[in-house]
Formats: sequence, structure tokens, C-alpha cells
Amino acid sequence: MIIAYLRVSTGRQHLANQQDEIERFARLKNLQVDKWVTEVVSGRKQAGERKLGGLLKKLRAGDTLIVTELSRLSRTLTSIMSIMGHCLKHKIVLYSTKDGYAFDDSINSKVLCFAFGLVAEIERNLISMRTKEALALRKAEGKVLGRRKGDCPKMGLLVSNRKEVLKSLRQGESVAGICRRYGISRDTFRRFRLDDCEVARCLEKNIAARKGGRNRT
Repeated sequence: MIIAYLRVSTGRQHLANQQDEIERFARLKNLQVDKWVTEVVSGRKQAGERKLGGLLKKLRAGDTLIVTELSRLSRTLTSIMSIMGHCLKHKIVLYSTKDGYAFDDSINSKVLCFAFGLVAEIERNLISMRTKEALALRKAEGKVLGRRKGDCPKMGLLVSNRKEVLKSLRQGESVAGICRRYGISRDTFRRFRLDDCEVARCLEKNIAARKGGRNRT
């Protein structure tokens, strides 16, 4: 069985480009894709928390998995290596079309996987070292470690996408819809609205417009 896996991080991105790329690759290799698996989810989530995890469990020896880039599998090299190792162990062929990689049971694939594994190990060590150095520096400067009380990472998501949020509100999208899209709570949006006068004004206009519509009916 030949499976194509397509992933984007947000609903605003499109899967069509990935599908076109894989279809071109399949034609060149004379392959017929039996199933397309798509999902909209962050690549930072572990494979087991995504459709990809279930897909990997179902694949058997001789099956083929096609992606446009290895980054579609995960955003971390360590996780990518884990998935590649799983495919090699179970004799699942993995193609990455844009990267030009083909991981199968050949010696070349095993050497390439070993090289990736070495890089992943170096990356893990460097991240650990940088984290320890940063913490030691902050401690030496007398700074309090850990997240400050009242910090809200989700609030930062709204702030960084403020223009999109305002555009959605002006188009009449509900607060509930915006909260679902960005994966935040209503309470977080309420704090965002209190800190941003323009957002508050948009909401007031939407509420007034809805009330006016009900009165006319």
C-alpha cells in the first residue's frame, strides 16, 4: 500500500500544493497512491497525538509512505529520526519528495539514517547545553527562574495575530469561532479585549448590529 501524508499547521495554509507535489512525484516514479491522509495540526505535537501515529501503526513491511518534506513529519529532528527509525525497522519505504530522500532497506539509506541520528544527538546536546547556560546566567544575574505570575502564552498568540483577529471581527465572525481557531479560552480573549480598545470597539459594533437585526425581525 502507498500512503501520502499531508500536514499543515493552521487552517489558513493549504494542502493543495503538497498534493500536487506528491502527484508529480508519483507519476515520475510510476507509483499509484492508494490513500491520502491529511491533517491540520502543529508539527510540534508528538506523532502519537496526531493521525500520523495511527498511520504508522497500520503500515506494514513493503508499504510506502510519501511526504513532501521531512518537516511534514515533525518540527524536531529527534522526532523525525524516531519516525525514520520506525520505518526502517518495519521495512516501510519513506519518500521525501522535495528533499530528494528515499529511505528503504538499502545500505545508502542506513548510512543516511545514521548521519541524521548523529546530527539529532548533537542537536539534543546543544539544546541541553544552551538551556543550562541560559538558566545559569539568569540565576547569576539574580533573575527569578520560571514563568512570571500572570504570563499567558495564549495571549501572545492573539497579539501576534491582532490584524487577522480584527479582520475576522469586522467580517462578523463570533468570539467563539475565533477562540476555536486559535485554541484559546473565552477568558483569554476577554483579557485581550480589555487590553485593546480597537478590539473592544469592534465587538461592541458587532453586538449592536446583532441586536439591531433582532429588533427589525
